[in-house]
Amino acid sequence: MTKKELRKIYLKKRMELSDAAYHRLNEELCERFFAAVKLKGVHVLHTFLPIRKTREVNTWLIIERVRRDFPDIRISVPKINNHTAQLEHYYLEGPEQLQNNTWEIPEPVEGIPTPTEKIDAVLVPLLAFDKQGHRLGYGRGFYDRFLATCRPDCLKIGLSFFESVDRIDDVSDKDIPLDLVVTSENVMAL
Repeated sequence: MTKKELRKIYLKKRMELSDAAYHRLNEELCERFFAAVKLKGVHVLHTFLPIRKTREVNTWLIIERVRRDFPDIRISVPKINNHTAQLEHYYLEGPEQLQNNTWEIPEPVEGIPTPTEKIDAVLVPLLAFDKQGHRLGYGRGFYDRFLATCRPDCLKIGLSFFESVDRIDDVSDKDIPLDLVVTSENVMAL
């Protein structure tokens, strides 16, 4: 299937989740993440902050547990720079530094920039992914441009409520594959 077809299907699937199912899937995914992902050696974990209106994975569950159980790991979050069409990165100090942008994505309005070369692992948002590790986002390319600038050993981890599709038909050479995807039921090393 094409990205356009998959985007429509998987956004609809997320939006059709009941509140109870959404909360259960988030809890299960968080538990599977900590059971499968070894954070030893991770000093900076970059994560997206969820768009609640589109029922993205609630990364706040992971953030809170990292802060509690791994206090030496610094959390970094993105901010969209509309002038450059790039993501900027800031250490997350607290919710008081966040404000929703025009897409209702929480972003830092101030803070200490995170140098990309310091990032050891990235939690990547997605709508769908395939068995080759290609992800489907919202189509603006922010994460592919960002991941292309990360160190080669930076772990790229997708988070999804749903299992993989066989293949995304229209993958381009600009699409950066993931290393690992954590779902509420599985962990796929890619």
